[in-house]
Amino acid sequence: MAHALSMYAVPAAIGAVAVVLLLGLANMLRGGSPSTSQKLMRWRVVLQLVAIVVIMATIWAMGR
Repeated sequence: MAHALSMYAVPAAIGAVAVVLLLGLANMLRGGSPSTSQKLMRWRVVLQLVAIVVIMATIWAMGR
């Protein structure tokens, strides 16, 4: 289980955070809608929480 988490879930979670962050930056740089920026920021925060949980679960599973 730890191997699957470390090989697939952790990179996917980090990648999702990076994609939403880049979308938010692109929206701000081109002068997009402030409500879209806020929505993307909220998604980024949620995805960061998910990434932290996945990383902690991976660390826990590797210790077993």
